[in-house]
Amino acid sequence: MESDDDADSFRCAICGIREGDSSNLTQSSLQTNATVRCGHQFCMPCVERELSRKKVFLCPTCGTEVKRVTLSTRTLDDVQCEKDTSWRRKVLKVYNKGEEDFPSLVDYNNYLEEVEDIIYAIVNEEPNAEECKSKFKKHGVEDKNQIDIRLSRRVAQDRMIADRIAAQQREAEQKKREHLEEEKMVKSYKQRYKLEAKEVLFGRREEVSKKLVDARMQGYKDKLRPTGQGASYLHGSRVREPSEGMQKDKKPTREEYLKRQSAGGGIPARSTQTHDRNWQLTVSTLFFHHV
Repeated sequence: MESDDDADSFRCAICGIREGDSSNLTQSSLQTNATVRCGHQFCMPCVERELSRKKVFLCPTCGTEVKRVTLSTRTLDDVQCEKDTSWRRKVLKVYNKGEEDFPSLVDYNNYLEEVEDIIYAIVNEEPNAEECKSKFKKHGVEDKNQIDIRLSRRVAQDRMIADRIAAQQREAEQKKREHLEEEKMVKSYKQRYKLEAKEVLFGRREEVSKKLVDARMQGYKDKLRPTGQGASYLHGSRVREPSEGMQKDKKPTREEYLKRQSAGGGIPARSTQTHDRNWQLTVSTLFFHHV
């Protein structure tokens, strides 16, 4: 439920009509008296009636003068916000000293407080508003050279910061492109490695090409290494050598090769390198099948 103040702020201060009322036959919008000490609204029929009698009439709620030039379709808050932004930009362009221009932080804070007092007095039309405007204009004329120097210094600093940000963005984009290219290359190597590993298991080739093995061991193995307990079984795990020892690999004859093919791609018994190779291939097939 609206409070009395909220309800009155959206009614004509003279006749009490609202914009959406059925009695508002002309559906005219309310005009706001954009004066700091007023801000009340009036419907157009009441405004035209009052201003037809005289150029200025008094607000029946607060007694503030109402002129045609002070009426606006915007609310008082909108007008004040725009006014504050405009005057703040003007004042800060003249009072543009930085912390480095003061001997202590206390002096700098006092300077900032003085600037805020000037802006507040002008925007809110305080009794000393004209005095603050005169002080602001006088300071802009007397200290013009130093103001221009500080403004140039500020522009140079802003340009330097902008250049630094642009350089960082270019560097980030370059790293992103390199990362995407690296991921594309790693994906290609993984797919080729998996394909050749399957061919080895099916006996279509003797071993995976050295280039792919080196790429797997040096190029992307660390990125796939898990953390925590049990992380070592994916990389570098070897078959424990039995006490009686293992025989070295020997090149099979064609007859032995065909027998292994018919038996499902068996491997030479008691061979250390072959056991280790097939162990790595099996683990890679199990844990990297999503590639």
